[in-house]
Amino acid sequence: MRKMGLDFGSKTVGVAISDPLLITAQGIETVHRKSENKLRQTLARIEELIVEYEVDEIVLGYPKNMNNTQGERVEKTLDFKEMLERRTGLSVQLWDERLTTVAADKAMMEAGIRREDRRTHVDRIAAVFILQGYLDYLKNRQDENH
Repeated sequence: MRKMGLDFGSKTVGVAISDPLLITAQGIETVHRKSENKLRQTLARIEELIVEYEVDEIVLGYPKNMNNTQGERVEKTLDFKEMLERRTGLSVQLWDERLTTVAADKAMMEAGIRREDRRTHVDRIAAVFILQGYLDYLKNRQDENH
């Protein structure tokens, strides 16, 4: 079984999937939302990917502010988490996503991707950073217990 990482934004949702051994995360898609308040199609696409990739757990980026406070995006993310759990029946882990978009942007700059093109990839790559952080956490926890 695999893990799915999601970077939930007002216009897009970046999606990443782990390999079956839970070592690496790969960005697979950016789901474009029709409107900020309409999630039916977004959730349906995520459900399709869950089935296709045999996902058993979702890791959702948790957008705390840099000073550790919770802003407006946190509330929307928590609502989305509830919807995901209800619709998929899967466990949804929240993962601190502070600086993932910055890291994704920096990685693309270093790779020489033009600024105009970065916008189309940033959410998917941020989802990779979110999921990879979680996978590394799981591995470190496992190593500590052995």
